[in-house]
Amino acid sequence: MSLPEPLTRLVEQLQKLPGIGAKGAQRLAFHVLRTPREDAERLCDAIRDVKERVTYCSICNNITDVDPCPYCTSETRDRQLICVVEEPQNVSVVEKTRGFKGVYHVLMGALSPLHGIGPDDLKVKGLLERVGVGGVTEVILATNPNVEGEATALYLARLLKPLGVRVTRIAMGIPVGSDLEYADEVTMSRAMEGRRDI
Repeated sequence: MSLPEPLTRLVEQLQKLPGIGAKGAQRLAFHVLRTPREDAERLCDAIRDVKERVTYCSICNNITDVDPCPYCTSETRDRQLICVVEEPQNVSVVEKTRGFKGVYHVLMGALSPLHGIGPDDLKVKGLLERVGVGGVTEVILATNPNVEGEATALYLARLLKPLGVRVTRIAMGIPVGSDLEYADEVTMSRAMEGRRDI
């Protein structure tokens, strides 16, 4: 027996989400079907709001609903210290440590020639401009501890060092091959404390 066309369409759309396979999409679709209409409408509204109201900061590329973002406009943040991360979700991991008081720069990815991602595909130009203006004393490279993250960190270090800024790399308290998104607070704190020059 085939599913009604609207339910089939919902399953197909849910399957496009990362980590959702055919069975998971079908379970979610049936859950939505059983959910009261008001709950389904709230879900639709939340998705629509994200697409309409959430954007990227014009300074650091972090996700925000106000531009520039709260990190870039905060009076208490140390603008001499920039922490470079690959993705917006990495900012919240660093923030969980409660030890970093600088500002951020989100690259929106990492170098990956195998996947066709080169320097021009990353938000490197904005970082170089921020450092080039002056006032920045240290750039912490907090890219993921995998092949792509290491390559990105080395590439950025070569670009940043001639600008006269201290360039450090987070320590490898995070297992090689994993993502920052999955690091706990203690591991991330140790990684920040143990950063080194590269």
